[in-house]
Amino acid sequence: MIIANPIYDVAFKFLMDDDRVAKFFIGTILEEQIEDVSVKPQELVYKDESGAGFAIFRLDFIATVRTADGELKKVLIEIQKAKNAIDLMRFRRYLGEQYKKQDEVNGKKVVLPIVTIYLLGFNLPEIESCVVKVNRQYVDLETHEILHKKSEFIEKLSHDCYVVQLGRIKSKFQTKLDKLLSVFEQNYFFDENKILKEYKHEADNPSLALMINKLHYMGTEPLEKKKIEDEEEVHRVFEVFFGATLQELEGKIAQKEKALEEKDKALGEKDKVLEEKDKVLEEKNKALEENAKLIEELKRKLGLD
Repeated sequence: MIIANPIYDVAFKFLMDDDRVAKFFIGTILEEQIEDVSVKPQELVYKDESGAGFAIFRLDFIATVRTADGELKKVLIEIQKAKNAIDLMRFRRYLGEQYKKQDEVNGKKVVLPIVTIYLLGFNLPEIESCVVKVNRQYVDLETHEILHKKSEFIEKLSHDCYVVQLGRIKSKFQTKLDKLLSVFEQNYFFDENKILKEYKHEADNPSLALMINKLHYMGTEPLEKKKIEDEEEVHRVFEVFFGATLQELEGKIAQKEKALEEKDKALGEKDKVLEEKDKVLEEKNKALEENAKLIEELKRKLGLD
């Protein structure tokens, strides 16, 4: 069956707009049963300053989920098709922003534990595993005993992380995780832009079948397919006309921010030096005033006035 490549922002959004798909995707990665989910794509728009009028956007996905045991979590989902070292700083800034934000549940402001899922279109050379879970343990450092209780305070100040290396997905179709990952496998493409591919498995559960049918619709319905082609074209135009991919543009922004921070730091140090200089001058003037007073007193005592 022909399906659209789900790692394009518009295709992934089309999937995650369906609660059943979102529950299946997040629940399979987290290995938890998801009872309730609310996904809110965060649209980030970048506009060029050349007057050409080009704009490009990317989507970050935030899901509020309730697990079978009633626990609420905030899940951050990030799709990164190409590798760029600056992306690490963007990820960190984005994660920091989410830690600062309060969440709203049933009209009340709350602070939810955070979980991150990264879908990477490039391989990490040090890690050959397709999916990696980086989870935390509570360890008593005196006894080295693993503690099995959780603290709300600790949970909200740290987070688990899941990393999926799309290029390392193998054509397996056994476990629930295998079946989910088969949708994201980056093989069997029909075009050089990797927009359409052949899905070679027979979907054997309703959630997987729903994902495949939605991606088949997006890959074969002309208007929906055009959305993906437009996303690819915008990235291509940005690269051709401005000599930078979206990630490089973000990198330039990050570099400018760093330069401004360094400038502010330098100005702060300069202000500190000036303050020290003013303090020294003030002490010098005070000493001169004291010396003048002593001289006047000596003159008076010697009858030189």
